[in-house]
Amino acid sequence: MTIAEILLQDYDVEISNTRRTLERVPEGKNDWKCHDKSMPLGKLAVHCASLPLFGSYIILDDGMDLAKPTRPQTSFVFESRQACLNKLDEGAAACRNAIAAASDEALAAPWKFSYGEQIISNGPRTLAFRQMFFNHLVHHTAQLGVYLRLNDIPVPALYGPSADEQWSS
Repeated sequence: MTIAEILLQDYDVEISNTRRTLERVPEGKNDWKCHDKSMPLGKLAVHCASLPLFGSYIILDDGMDLAKPTRPQTSFVFESRQACLNKLDEGAAACRNAIAAASDEALAAPWKFSYGEQIISNGPRTLAFRQMFFNHLVHHTAQLGVYLRLNDIPVPALYGPSADEQWSS
């Protein structure tokens, strides 16, 4: 089994989990925050929807320098639940295609992430992908689940049953 095939097993599950969570994001509460230091609900939803595109950049690009971006900057303005789902679907398809086309050698190659001279990370592309995309996506999708709970919106069963729904694999 190739590295890409292994990554895609997890990828499909995490994209499905994120989609099921985004499907429950309420309209009209995009400025709601659970704490003054927290990200507003709408911005968090757009962030979750946008992360797969970032994942594709990790796979496709030799590195990323945030001080000199070569990719378009993402707008984190919440327009609607459907706009978030569309953004997720587009980014997820691009990322899935990039993973599927990647060789083991490309996935093992170094991927430098920096802000000018400040190195954020410089390790294997698979490590960057798992830490900066997968873990990041799981973290924010779970955070979005907490926001749903605090707004009395049923939380989807993602890794097991939630208080609102049974889990089935």
